[in-house]
Amino acid sequence: LDVTRRLKDRGSWVWMMQRTAARRSDIEGMMAIISIGDATDAASVAGVFDEIEDLDAVVSSVGGGSGNPEADSVGNINLMEEAARRGVKRFVLVSSIGAGDSRAATPENVYEALKDVLAEKEKAEARLRELGASSDMEFVIVRPGGLQSEPFKGTGVLTEDASVCGAVTRDDVAELVCQALFSDAAANKTFSAVDTEQVFGDAPVEAAAL
Repeated sequence: LDVTRRLKDRGSWVWMMQRTAARRSDIEGMMAIISIGDATDAASVAGVFDEIEDLDAVVSSVGGGSGNPEADSVGNINLMEEAARRGVKRFVLVSSIGAGDSRAATPENVYEALKDVLAEKEKAEARLRELGASSDMEFVIVRPGGLQSEPFKGTGVLTEDASVCGAVTRDDVAELVCQALFSDAAANKTFSAVDTEQVFGDAPVEAAAL
């Protein structure tokens, strides 16, 4: 909901895909539009896309967690493949530090607990890069660190340094995702998202210029 709220604040028309109508009142209360669909079902995804007019971009934070890790790959891949077919201009994938070349940044105990989920997120990242290379759809991958539910702090940053790890609030991630969505400088890049005040280790974080 944080990304939707911030996009609406920027004046965007937003459709939010949900598996159920449980959040309908919250979503419609932000003047966004809810579409019911299952990201793990390609036909359901196509049906949701049919409902949307003038679709320019997709932001996906689909994830099934340790209980259903395949959702992190299959669900996201269904969305990005349909987006590419529909001529969507940009796809932003919210992944996680620990996926792909950021694996070594994650503490070993954290990686072991999340390795099944991270492996599926890595598949989604790889497919998005393939689609970016074979179509006109730009991509952005945002890998947050440990997510916190505290209020917005404003100290979150994106960095191309895949060795960085730390914590960050969900609302800070939402703001960074929106910045990346509208930034020409973010096109076809992969970022880690962390709070500069909660980075593991003493090395400074080089923030990306968006």
